[in-house]
Amino acid sequence: MRTWIIVPAAGGGTRFRDATPKQYADLAGAPVLARTLERLATVDCEAIVVALAVDDVRYDDAIGARPGVLPIRCGGATRAATVRKALQAIALRAADDDWILVHDAARPCVPRDALDRLVDELRNDSVGGLLALPLGDTLKRADAMDEPPRVMRTESREGLWLAQTPQMFRHRLLAAAHGLDVAGHCTDEAQAIEALAATGVCDMPRLVRGSPANFKITFPGDLALAAAILGTQELN
Repeated sequence: MRTWIIVPAAGGGTRFRDATPKQYADLAGAPVLARTLERLATVDCEAIVVALAVDDVRYDDAIGARPGVLPIRCGGATRAATVRKALQAIALRAADDDWILVHDAARPCVPRDALDRLVDELRNDSVGGLLALPLGDTLKRADAMDEPPRVMRTESREGLWLAQTPQMFRHRLLAAAHGLDVAGHCTDEAQAIEALAATGVCDMPRLVRGSPANFKITFPGDLALAAAILGTQELN
C-alpha cells in the first residue's frame, strides 16, 4: 500500500480579502503553500499532488519544481470538485487500498507528530479518518434573524469535534464517495465518506487527535499567528 497526498490549492480565498490568494501570501519569508509542502515532505508518500486552478500563473515562480511534488492545473469551482479531479488524475496509478491524504494548503503549521499519529493510528484501518480536536469551548447558537447577532441558546458540546486535515482514506472509498451526488456539497472528505457509510458500503471515519497549532489560515491577521507558531516549532 502506498500513500498519496492531495493538496487542493485552487481557491481564490474570498474571505482572505487580499489581492494575493492566501496560499501564495507571505508567511515568514515564504509562501503559505511552500510552508505547507515543506511540512508534508516529512510524510513517506508516492507523490504530493498540488491541485491548482486551471488558470494559475503564480505557482511556477512562487513554488517552483520540488522533488516528489506534482502540480496539476485541474481545479474546480469548489474544494470538493478540485479533490475529485485530482483523484481522477491519479486514478490509473493509485491502487484501491492505497492511502489518500488530503490536506488544506492553508494549514502550514500541522505538527509533525500529528502527521505521524494520523498515519500510525490508521495504518491498518479499513476506511481511514481525520485529525480533529474535541470541542472545548462553550458553543452558542445565534439567531440568524438578529443583526447584530444575539444568542439563541447554548448547545451541548458533548461528542463534538473540530475537523482538521490531513484526512486519510482508502483510495477506492474516497473515489466512490466523491462520485456521490451529495459530494459536491461536502466541505471535507470525511463528510463525503460519511455519506458513503450511510449507504452501508463502509464504516464511519475514525477520529485521531489533532493539535491546536494545526489551524487554517482564513484572514490576513492569521498570518502573524501562523508565523509565531512556526517559529516556536522550529525551536523545538
